[in-house]
Amino acid sequence: MGMKRKNLLFFGLAALLVLIFGVNACRENRQSARLYKENERLLRENRDLRANLELTSGTARQIADRKDMMQHQADQFVDQRTYYRHNWKQFITVTTSDYRTGLLGGIKDLDIVVQNQSEYPVDNVVVKVTYLKSKGKVFKTEEYAIKNISAKGRGSVKASNSRKGMKVEVALKSITSQAMNLCWSKDKKVAADDPDPYLCTNLQ
Repeated sequence: MGMKRKNLLFFGLAALLVLIFGVNACRENRQSARLYKENERLLRENRDLRANLELTSGTARQIADRKDMMQHQADQFVDQRTYYRHNWKQFITVTTSDYRTGLLGGIKDLDIVVQNQSEYPVDNVVVKVTYLKSKGKVFKTEEYAIKNISAKGRGSVKASNSRKGMKVEVALKSITSQAMNLCWSKDKKVAADDPDPYLCTNLQ
């Protein structure tokens, strides 16, 4: 009887220990699960935060790059205008169409043509037309204005017929371009040391 009681006591104590260990193990498992979920949440938040930071940084870089590009384009625009002002004679020219000459003189079907090969429109061009008789004597002179010539374009105006004259000569007298900030005139005197003599300041 004593041995049986001892066995029962031993098994009871063993069952109690197993129960205690089981409860502790369950509690530790639940705590581990909570910690795992908490770590997963923190990792997700960290990934989201890093992605937001990268997105913000990328947006800031794009804004900075766009500002740099716009400034570069503005600087390039100013430099290009200055280049065309200094070298307008290479890009803006005047010619005549094929015109008819009478047997005893006289000019008919004369067109004055201005070619604008610059990147900017030209607002107004004044052309002096000289009608010459034989031996180069001047019969008369006239002036014609050609307006609104597009960039890389041309403009023309029909000149009046002349009852005398064997040929004509054309020459530019003035050019105005607001887009290019160009204000040139044959009669305008400029200082020799002027770095930008054809800049028309009142058009800026």
